[in-house]
Amino acid sequence: MPYDPAWPEEFRETAAALRSAVGPTAVRIDHVGSTSVPGLDAKPVIDIQLSVRALAPPEPYARPLEELRYRFRPENPDRTKRFFLGPLGSRATHLHVRESGSFDERLNLLLRDFLRTHAEAAADYAWVKWSLSETFRHDREGYVRAKEPTIWSLLRRAHDWAQTTGWSPPPSDA
Repeated sequence: MPYDPAWPEEFRETAAALRSAVGPTAVRIDHVGSTSVPGLDAKPVIDIQLSVRALAPPEPYARPLEELRYRFRPENPDRTKRFFLGPLGSRATHLHVRESGSFDERLNLLLRDFLRTHAEAAADYAWVKWSLSETFRHDREGYVRAKEPTIWSLLRRAHDWAQTTGWSPPPSDA
């Protein structure tokens, strides 16, 4: 759908509840994914990256998230994170718990910041997503696979930008 200017505020409200529940266990709480890039069309799902010192043991973060009714998805194949869905009946939220300072944590922040500062790259990415959403309307896995070449191309450009500018992760969003 077209970018919704309400997404940043929806993130802030959700992040405040997460910060209150998880406390200092969360080293960072960041708005990531397409809804975190002003002007970028996206699925209306708020992606949040919650960075913790260690994924194991999970109790310090999992217990408070479950109290907020987040639903752990153990079948997620990505071993670099723990994935939770937001509470039923609330704003569609994907919560990605990652280790602070990890490659994947930084990669998500780099791509977000690159797209935030390169409107043309964000517009190109939006065009790819729109065209693929038509082709893969009923095949989420196919859609994700088909986006991979574009994502890797953007990441190469983001890497070059980071090298040129000396980018490092900004302060946490929440």
